[in-house]
Amino acid sequence: MQSTGIQRQPAELTYRDELSRLRDQDSAAKPPGWLLSPRSVEQFVLGEDNLGITPKFVAPRQVVTRIITSLATQRGAMLIGEPGTAKSWLSELLCAAICDDSTIVVQGGAIETVQQLLYSWNAPVVERSGPCVDALIPGPVYRGMNEGKMVRFEEIARTSTALQDALLSILSERSIAVPELDGENRILYAREGFNLIGTSNTTDEGVNRMSAALKRRMNFETIHPISHLEDEITVVLREAGRLLETAGVHYAPDADIVRVLVTLFHELRNGQTLDGRSTDRLAAANMSTAEAVSVTHAMGVYAFYYRDGPMDVHDLANFLIGAAIKDNLNDLKRMTHYFETEVSRKSGPVWLTLYEDWKQQIRR
Repeated sequence: MQSTGIQRQPAELTYRDELSRLRDQDSAAKPPGWLLSPRSVEQFVLGEDNLGITPKFVAPRQVVTRIITSLATQRGAMLIGEPGTAKSWLSELLCAAICDDSTIVVQGGAIETVQQLLYSWNAPVVERSGPCVDALIPGPVYRGMNEGKMVRFEEIARTSTALQDALLSILSERSIAVPELDGENRILYAREGFNLIGTSNTTDEGVNRMSAALKRRMNFETIHPISHLEDEITVVLREAGRLLETAGVHYAPDADIVRVLVTLFHELRNGQTLDGRSTDRLAAANMSTAEAVSVTHAMGVYAFYYRDGPMDVHDLANFLIGAAIKDNLNDLKRMTHYFETEVSRKSGPVWLTLYEDWKQQIRR
């Protein structure tokens, strides 16, 4: 794959030097079809200073270990959690480490038929030659099974019951029947290395509940928001910095502004200030780490193109409006109450400027 000019590279391209280094030194046992041992996969995800491997995800080590172990068995892994907890990013990292391909993806809300999931046919070829291997158009699950690679199934709860049922025999029998073909091509058997990593937001729980049978074929892990403020600040600085660099912005995120932004998100998300006082939670907003990265990225882009310089604290209140309020008047009241009761008490030039700018914003 050519990497020049790509807006967002898959993890296997972004971290190809690290992956190559891990493969060169990895002498441990590997599950069939895997390119790295489970320990090296974990090092790739969580980082390893001695090998120069950067941390890419923040979670308790035992959670990541359980997910990797599940993928080494013939049970899929199901990652659930609130929006913005980087479930998709974790699944991408795991696929990059295990099979060097994170691009075999099913978007649950975008498919409607079993054919889109498994396979379809090239009509002109079928008309000319009848059903044959050359006429078969593999879907993402067919590809993963045929190539012995991981398949990422995003937002399983957004798929219909029929599509979820189609996964049952795949996860149980590890095969796909192709009745239109003859001989050995009549059944596709999954090759070593194939498995499924699913994700689902807890907010989508009532869309299409997963059947008990499908749940039994997958191990569930809940991905929680980052609990430690310093870890979250590190993630936002790193990821927003990477996005700004990709966008051609030559200024790194301002660490002081990011600290204030992440603290604000952290307190509103948890309904509690860092020193233990209760505060309002916003109803419509997603105060996630991913949203904090998005706000930081947007502020950096705005400052670069409109201010011809680095991030400016005076822009923070303006960008908070779009990220946190979401046209919800009740949330505007909650946010204003938070500013009056909490932000007004905080010390430091960034907090003071933000408080004054917010008061001006809500008067407009």
